[in-house]
Amino acid sequence: MATARSSAASRAPRAPAGRAAPPRPRAVGARRARGIRWDRVGRVVLLIVFLGVVGLYVGPSISFFHTWRESHQRKATVTELQRENARLKARKAALQDPRTLEREARRLGLVKPGERPYIVGHLPAN
Repeated sequence: MATARSSAASRAPRAPAGRAAPPRPRAVGARRARGIRWDRVGRVVLLIVFLGVVGLYVGPSISFFHTWRESHQRKATVTELQRENARLKARKAALQDPRTLEREARRLGLVKPGERPYIVGHLPAN
């Protein structure tokens, strides 16, 4: 007893060996029935999902960049403030020295008790 497959295969016309099957004739004006191309639909859906995931990374990436740039600005500010702090500490230590204190007082025009101030005028300009 022959199977359905073998009997259907025996009825179909075959092309001679070594040749391609001749193209089927089409009726004029006949349209080919198209089905849904699921492979294309799948690719489009995957593309949309990929763009959505990329879109979700854009906001945090921008935030990360702004935070990184701000951290560099803050580090520069901290470095500047540390230098100013060191300068002020050195100035404080210098002002606690009695010789520096006297030099600053004389620069301001002050004299010690019992000293006689002298003002020299009409000096030639350098």
